[in-house]
Amino acid sequence: MKAVVFDMDGVIFDSERLVIKVWQKLGEKHGFSHVEDVCHQALGTNKETSKKIFLEYYGEDFPYDTYAKESSQLYHATYDGRLPLKKGVKELLAYLKAHHYKIALASSTRRYTVTLQLRNAGIIEDFDAIICGDMVEHSKPHPQIYQTACQAIDMKPSEAYAIEDSYNGIRSAYNAGMHPIMVPDLMPSTAEMEEKADVILVDLIQVIPYLEGHNEE
Repeated sequence: MKAVVFDMDGVIFDSERLVIKVWQKLGEKHGFSHVEDVCHQALGTNKETSKKIFLEYYGEDFPYDTYAKESSQLYHATYDGRLPLKKGVKELLAYLKAHHYKIALASSTRRYTVTLQLRNAGIIEDFDAIICGDMVEHSKPHPQIYQTACQAIDMKPSEAYAIEDSYNGIRSAYNAGMHPIMVPDLMPSTAEMEEKADVILVDLIQVIPYLEGHNEE
């Protein structure tokens, strides 16, 4: 296997906890609680699926669109589009390029935000293909985004690894027929994740010896 497809939020960028902090501030401001639990359920999904999860929890009259717009404004005002990279991102990308892996991204975030953040981090040129949430019809855990990413780099799903942190992301990659590698971020591993992932690693640095060991087999 000579391809790796990355998720973005929680894998490349330490962004998911920042998003939750913003939603917690909105909860305090507008008087709704338990938003951290709801955000955890929505990890890895696109805006439409996240909205559905919020409405199921808070009720159909919950003004999700208004709050989501406010959260986006607060997020960008606070973090200026420049997000901290997760440990091992640049080392792993350098290793993959040196060993001629095809590299793609499959993020539920919309294309404008994805390209902005990758460009600001100086790593956008490392990816052979970038597939975003507004480029596909179905959200994770549906396999479409990973299937599309594999098609974009001319690889079969069975020939590619997917690096994910969220439950929905692992389910998506598994459903696509890929080889999921889980690097947990906010949510710990579960029995389901241990079953669906090929391996669960502490950080991206550990992916390098894992790939080296696999190639030696």
